Amino acid sequence: MYLITVLGNLLIILAVSSDSHLHIPMYFFLTILSLVDICFTSTTIPKMLLNIQTQSKAITYAGCITQTCFSLLFGVLDDILLTVMAYDRFVAICHPLHYTVIMNPRLCGLLVLVSWIIIVSLFYCTSLGVYLSSAVTHNSQSSAIASVLYNVVTPMLNPFIYSLRNKDIKRALKRFFVLTGTQGTIT
Repeated sequence: MYLITVLGNLLIILAVSSDSHLHIPMYFFLTILSLVDICFTSTTIPKMLLNIQTQSKAITYAGCITQTCFSLLFGVLDDILLTVMAYDRFVAICHPLHYTVIMNPRLCGLLVLVSWIIIVSLFYCTSLGVYLSSAVTHNSQSSAIASVLYNVVTPMLNPFIYSLRNKDIKRALKRFFVLTGTQGTIT
């Protein structure tokens, strides 16, 4: 699942960066989302895989704090990007003739700032609620399942949901593989 997450997100970054037709705000946000998803899963999954392999649950205090900080950072960035992408699609659908005027760099920056403030509040409140409730109930199995869903499944599915089914991304990947001589089928 980790390899699918990394490879799927790398394909999106590759497709958007290699095709100038995809250099528009929506694909910019998708590229950043892919990069953040790679970083988010890479914050926890390698250590989890090592723990499974060695049958050890040990982590240093500094490692725990570092992992928690980066996990929260990338989780918040994920939420911000999804919020900004939702607004971008809203403008593109509801105001298509004014899209290029509305979605200017200044507004994109303002959207990121405002949604960051909102998402940080929501993210920390819900995270605090999950950890406090799990401390009270002591149900480690449901916490582990929630953790795997949040840390592995969602970032793995994001490329398929947001991009790899998109005809522009498929076209860009086909062009890339044809230009590099790599044989691959993307349907």
